[in-house]
Amino acid sequence: MARIIEGLTMVARIGAGLAFAILMAAVLVQVVGRLTGSSPVWTEELTRYALLYMIAFGAGLALRTGDLVNVDVFSEALPGRLPWILRLFSAAATAGLALFLLPHAWKYVAIGKMQTAPALGVRMDVVHATVWLMLAGLAVFAIVRILGMLTGVENGLPDSPGDE
Repeated sequence: MARIIEGLTMVARIGAGLAFAILMAAVLVQVVGRLTGSSPVWTEELTRYALLYMIAFGAGLALRTGDLVNVDVFSEALPGRLPWILRLFSAAATAGLALFLLPHAWKYVAIGKMQTAPALGVRMDVVHATVWLMLAGLAVFAIVRILGMLTGVENGLPDSPGDE
């Protein structure tokens, strides 16, 4: 189980890192282009798409590390096993909602086959896939948290970046 979690985390980190590198390169080309007087039109579009992919890969990681909005002041102050139960419920609700939305997100991706990006000429299903990818990442990392909690491998508290 630990290897699966490490593998999924590594794939998400690499995806987010590559998207961030593309975003930085596109912005650099745009800035240099503006300084020289001829900024390519496609840089703004590529920057937006890279940002979408960075969010799509990073959402599951943010769930894992606790960087998503997490209001635990009330729940963690409860006595006994109640905080654990609420963390389990929260992970189950996140997984359930993401899994419910996945087929609908796929319909959204399919619509993009008929469209292309104006500047890059990329089919929009490649861009719309970020919505599906984000939901899949949230579902997978929430399910991993649920399985970890039920097997006793973890307590449901988010991993801090220093723990890995």
